[in-house]
Amino acid sequence: MKQVLAAALTGLMALALSGCAQQPAPSPGPPPPPPPRAESIPKPPVTATPLIWQPGHWDWTGTGYAWDQGRWVERAGHGAMWQDGYWQGSGATAVWVPGHWM
Repeated sequence: MKQVLAAALTGLMALALSGCAQQPAPSPGPPPPPPPRAESIPKPPVTATPLIWQPGHWDWTGTGYAWDQGRWVERAGHGAMWQDGYWQGSGATAVWVPGHWM
């Protein structure tokens, strides 16, 4: 009987202590992006399709930021205003929203 009681007590202690296990701290999320790079906008190529300048911006790669160079893109399907990429949310729940046309 003492062995059964000791085993049960040991099991209960292990169960109680398992709730005390230290959980890793949530990731603070990536750092804010660097300031945008200065770019000189080249003349647009001559095309029959209307173009609009898409400015360069920082993209999060999962381990750091990489500069995505500005370029001329087709106007069709794009809004009139460019929104730089930004972090939505905070801490471990933050999600990177890439730059896009609005």
